[in-house]
Amino acid sequence: MVASLTRKIVLSGYYGFRNSGDEAVLRSILFALEQEGEKAGITFEPIVLSADPEWTAKMYKVKAVPRMKLSEVRKAIRESDGLISGGGSLLQDATGPASVPYYLGIIKLAQWFGKPTFVYAQGVGPVNRKLFHRLIASVFKKCRYISVRDVESAELLRSMGIRSERIEVVPDPVMGLKLPEEMLPKDGAAAEAAQQQSDEPSSVLPVVGISVRFWNQERSELAALSAGLTDLARQRSVHLRFLPFHIPSDEEASRFCMEQIGDLSGTGSKISMAPATDNPQDMLREVDGCSLLIGMRLHSLIYAASRSVPLLGISYDPKIDHFLARLGSVPVGTSDQLSPEKLSAKAQHYLSSRGEWEKQHAGQIGQLKQEARVPAQRIADYFLKDKG
Repeated sequence: MVASLTRKIVLSGYYGFRNSGDEAVLRSILFALEQEGEKAGITFEPIVLSADPEWTAKMYKVKAVPRMKLSEVRKAIRESDGLISGGGSLLQDATGPASVPYYLGIIKLAQWFGKPTFVYAQGVGPVNRKLFHRLIASVFKKCRYISVRDVESAELLRSMGIRSERIEVVPDPVMGLKLPEEMLPKDGAAAEAAQQQSDEPSSVLPVVGISVRFWNQERSELAALSAGLTDLARQRSVHLRFLPFHIPSDEEASRFCMEQIGDLSGTGSKISMAPATDNPQDMLREVDGCSLLIGMRLHSLIYAASRSVPLLGISYDPKIDHFLARLGSVPVGTSDQLSPEKLSAKAQHYLSSRGEWEKQHAGQIGQLKQEARVPAQRIADYFLKDKG
């Protein structure tokens, strides 16, 4: 369909910090808006509120403005046709009290200017400060569309007074992320060139992707994980490939584990770390080359599911449990309790039965990918109905 409408839409989220997971959220939302807009005859012109607008503009070929410069944020919103808040875990106070007021303030500013506001696949909570409950309810009741990425977020919003029928539960947008060559018309030469540019290791060994982060101060969970990986590497020849999603902290956590594992010579196994990357699709390609993914980062697990790679999640936050539940699974352990023996045994089982895992989860993964586009569809539908 030839686009007949043009709509400027501001995107507010944790963008421009070069966190692979959040950048993947942005890339996924932009792609979904482009695709659903094309179907509806709408050209969306995104304006991203970013911590590094120059980098964001260059990376995604969109307009970007500094997220903390109120004058530029006001101008962008005033000149727009609406605002999207999300995705990601924006409305939570576990990491401090500043996040909730900032993101609510951006939505409220758009509402003051009379712009329609849309909550896009957010993970809401934990919200421990009761004052924030009232603020969230007040702002969300004036949003045109609300979607969250798990049932628990929906229940929290309902407890704040948001009506159930106004909340749609959808998957994380990253379930819809594709490799660059999959986002373009079929071109064998382009696909081959993209594959040659991949940084994924060329090895006959099965690749076990590992995404870790610092959480416990004593690093007990990383020590337990390292012990389990060491046992795995001695029981079976594998390539342990650490995947740093957040630079530089995940690189440091990965190096800690690699030092704990030590020398694998004589085992038939090898160990390496993927190069740092700003581009979420580079990391998606790394995950696509894995035979198994063991992850603490939520989006490492979502990447794996989207590429039908068997996964083992280590939970440090309820959002990990919530996502695994959508696959009918549970964590292999938590940041407080992780058995190296169980981790090693589970990993060996999945490496031996990947086809079985893929068959068991194919229906769930297909449905999650399809539902990940729903918020973009809803937003396109809103502007179609409102075009008069």
